[in-house]
Parts: sequence; C-alpha cells; structure tokens
Amino acid sequence: MPYRTYTPDWREVVVYSSPGPTPQILLDEPGLRVLVAGLEPGGRIPPHPGPQAVYHALEGEGIVRVDGEELAFAAGAMVVAPAGSTRGIEAVTRFAFLGVRLGEE
Repeated sequence: MPYRTYTPDWREVVVYSSPGPTPQILLDEPGLRVLVAGLEPGGRIPPHPGPQAVYHALEGEGIVRVDGEELAFAAGAMVVAPAGSTRGIEAVTRFAFLGVRLGEE
C-alpha cells in the first residue's frame, strides 16, 4: 500500500465525519499504523480494546476515555493508551487527531 512520507499540513488530508471517523491512513505496515482523523461535534469512537497507541489532538476539543478514566482532550494534548487498554474518543467541537498504533491488533 502506498503511503505518505511527507504531509506538509495535516489539514490537507483530514476528513471530518459523524457519527464516527473516516481515518486517512498515512502509513500501514505490520506493527505500525499512522492516521489522521476528524470528528464533527458529537462524533465518537466507542470504547474498544486495542494495542498500544498514541493519540495527539490537533484541533478542537474532545474527551478521551482510557480504561474508564475520562480526560479532557484538546489541541496539543497527547494520550498514550497501553496495550490491551480500552479507549474511545468523543468530539465536543469539530475535532482532529493523529493516531499511531504500535503492534498488531
């Protein structure tokens, strides 16, 4: 699968959607997936278990839940979700984030 080695502005690739995201995959290889996703207000990713992942809020405000802990998630914030943890995201405003998954699902 071809992937982007350089993205000068994430706004060029993000797609805002609801009720769930339409992730734009930047890299998808065994053990590593990088994506940019956008959610409209009220859009969400339901809590689900997964491999280790890092999420970086790019724009807007949301809520991230990791193993039941609810955290404010706004532009500039980062969350590291340990392998096997349950995580989900809900947009409060128009919201964009970068996600990096490490390991296999």
